[in-house]
Amino acid sequence: MVGGANKGEVIQFARDSAINTRVKLSAYLADRLATDYRTLGRVFSEHEGRTIERYHIAQKIEYVKELLAYGEMTVSEIADITGYSSAAHLSRQFHAETGMTPTEYRERTPRRTPLDKV
Repeated sequence: MVGGANKGEVIQFARDSAINTRVKLSAYLADRLATDYRTLGRVFSEHEGRTIERYHIAQKIEYVKELLAYGEMTVSEIADITGYSSAAHLSRQFHAETGMTPTEYRERTPRRTPLDKV
């Protein structure tokens, strides 16, 4: 792809940073892949048909869905551990991506059992 990084590496780093939320995506990818972020973004968009940011948001929302399905944390707690500035910000982005609020999603989704409780 660019700078010795292939598409799989960019995807993996974007996925990792969705969970490791205390880092800024652009700085994280540029540093880890030793390539200018604008170049990474352009090439990623050409190959994936969406921006790195849209991919990153989709990954974060999937992680939020998983946490909601366990039913062990409040939306505020999930917002905090996933790097959102507030529960309201998480709720807006979640609704934009899924068409429902986190609470609606939790109510409609069968509860998952955490592995440590199986």
